[in-house]
Amino acid sequence: MKIFNKLIFLMVLGSFVACTYEFPEPQIDQPTSGSADFTKIIAVGDAITAGFMDGALYNRGQQSSFAIKLAEQAQTIEGGDFNVPDINSVNGFFQMGPQGPLGRLILTVNPQTGAAGPAPIGAGELPGDFTGNKAELNNFGVPGITLATALIPQTGGPNVPQNPAYNRMYERFASDPGSSTIIGDAATALANGGTFFTFWLGNNDVLGYAVGGASNPAILTSDTDFQQRLGAALGAMLQANADAKGAVANIPGLAVLPYFNLVPWNALPMSQAQADQANQGYAQYNGGLTLARTAGLITEEEEAYRKIQFQAGQNGFVMEDESLTNLGALGLPSIRQSKPTDKATLPLSQALGQTVGGNPALIRGVSFPVEDQFVLIPTEQEEIQQKIATFNGFISAAVQANAERLVLVDVNDLLNKVLAGQVASGGVGLTASIVPPNGGFSLDGVHPNARAHAFVANHFINAINGKWGSNIPLVNPNEFMGNDLPR
Repeated sequence: MKIFNKLIFLMVLGSFVACTYEFPEPQIDQPTSGSADFTKIIAVGDAITAGFMDGALYNRGQQSSFAIKLAEQAQTIEGGDFNVPDINSVNGFFQMGPQGPLGRLILTVNPQTGAAGPAPIGAGELPGDFTGNKAELNNFGVPGITLATALIPQTGGPNVPQNPAYNRMYERFASDPGSSTIIGDAATALANGGTFFTFWLGNNDVLGYAVGGASNPAILTSDTDFQQRLGAALGAMLQANADAKGAVANIPGLAVLPYFNLVPWNALPMSQAQADQANQGYAQYNGGLTLARTAGLITEEEEAYRKIQFQAGQNGFVMEDESLTNLGALGLPSIRQSKPTDKATLPLSQALGQTVGGNPALIRGVSFPVEDQFVLIPTEQEEIQQKIATFNGFISAAVQANAERLVLVDVNDLLNKVLAGQVASGGVGLTASIVPPNGGFSLDGVHPNARAHAFVANHFINAINGKWGSNIPLVNPNEFMGNDLPR
């Protein structure tokens, strides 16, 4: 049975209207750096610091990083140059295609359905070597890194073909590929006349696990490892220059990311004939659940939760759920239909309803259960949110332990306000979506777009100004575009 050829999620063109967290107009006071010094700013972080967006690191995104915006604003109060390892790529690298590298994501319109969704722009480029002066770099943001990979030399070692983009992201500008480390290079730059730094690491210590549907527990950083690695990385920056001050950002929550909200739980459309045919295939499974309940193996509630029943219209998809009672002895798999409490990941938009292995009898979400890596069930969501809260507690404690030199930039709070529709500039809101013009996330559903980076830069600036009595002027976010309109 063939449900449809390709699912592209339908974006709801709407936005929040209640805006209570209005960024003020730029200051006009006499410029001053207060008790901080912005002569040479060093930024260390992951993809956001690098300016990664739309699933790729490319020229326009790289130049839109909050780190660059912050440094440019600091130049009005005697801040210095801010050099980045230029990617020199118009479209960047999103993934490999049949004819070679494909570039960043853009919004495209399906001519059959009229629905808009992200797709690669076309030809892209693998990251090339940085040919500038590595000793003059200020931005050490590297997409895909965790606290661990920021501290080990293997991150900048020889390229691994299985992941050609991320393995090149640091290698291309490492001071000594295979021997140097991201934190080591950033600390060296700070020691060499640096006066201020931004530090935003830790996102990928939980995000990598989340975007994979919590299917690989081995990549979720333990509490002990996170705390130790945070101490090592942040300590290296603090020790590099005893006079330098810094701003440290925390980890945004899961709920704000469109990556987990764009594919609805009931994303499977069916006609009555298709539903009837699918229901016949699950009659034996449903009957087995009834037997399991009468035998006392599961409760009546779990039987109802697990039973699979399709109808004409939009349906939940069949999915794996390892939290269900194991009925393998009865030959019953741990499957059920998706519920409103589940969060599907963005890649499911392309996989749902497709045949598996070219077998027309195996349709993902109908006759073949959606795999674990495509969905976060409620217990996994709770686990991830608890991890984020714990990790943010460690970050806050580290900042408090060095309160004279560090300030916390609570990006988690900022993005929660964005989610609630409470952030705006000049009366123009910022939304937790990819929908232009107000959507604040790029088309990968995870990383901010250029306009949102301006709001993030202002959040850093407000924290810095409040801490050290400086008056770095704010950015006007409305001077920067969000996502391009669909093509």
